[in-house]
Amino acid sequence: MTRKKVKLAFISNDATRKATYKKRKKGLMKKVEELSTLCGIDACAIIYSPYDEQPDVWPDIAGVERVVEKFKSMPEMQQSRKMLNQESFTRQRIAKTNEQLKKQLRDNREKEMTEVMSQCLTGQLGLHNLTLPDLNDLGFLVDQKLQEINKKMNEISLQEATQQEPVVIPEEAPQQQQVVPTTVSDNVGLLAGGVVEEQRLDIAGGSSDVDAYGLVPQWFNDAVVGNNATANDQNLGFMNMFGDENNPAAWDNYF
Repeated sequence: MTRKKVKLAFISNDATRKATYKKRKKGLMKKVEELSTLCGIDACAIIYSPYDEQPDVWPDIAGVERVVEKFKSMPEMQQSRKMLNQESFTRQRIAKTNEQLKKQLRDNREKEMTEVMSQCLTGQLGLHNLTLPDLNDLGFLVDQKLQEINKKMNEISLQEATQQEPVVIPEEAPQQQQVVPTTVSDNVGLLAGGVVEEQRLDIAGGSSDVDAYGLVPQWFNDAVVGNNATANDQNLGFMNMFGDENNPAAWDNYF
């Protein structure tokens, strides 16, 4: 259950006023103490009343004197910058209430014109029944609604275009195919760093003993890589790749 809003006016009944004073004074002291503790600030409270001979202070007389001296040491402009009396406080409350009233009037007028626009669209109300201020407010409301609709349509179009945009996958660079020699005609030498150098062997006399596909005959491969070379191969100067025990100087004579 919500509390009933208290009317800010002087309480004429003495007993009620005294009871309210005691209750509110206790609450005010508690609030000052909470503010000083939570925010770590210097604060004090001094309350004079016709019901007590001595004023009520918080936190104590020494604390009040310290805060008052600190306040007096400030420049005069800073002392009065946020100082309020009853008149200035009332003026602030009136100005704040007027702003709230203007805002509420604008909201009510917008709701009223929205209802008029709906009735005009359904044919329940004609424009000839409206006054000039009503027509101006209605035109402003229609323009505002159109802007909101266009903004929403642009957002939807942009969202759909983003979702339908194809994702471009970058093409991978083609890998270089390593050439693997298939015949002994490719004399492969391993260089530093794993680089392969290919050299073609030319047959003596300036003629290449290869076929139409660039491959040497089978007897040439067998003569070089075979474990046992024939007599004809030896006559040509070919021998076991690991050396020839019968004719060790064959390779030197051949080349």
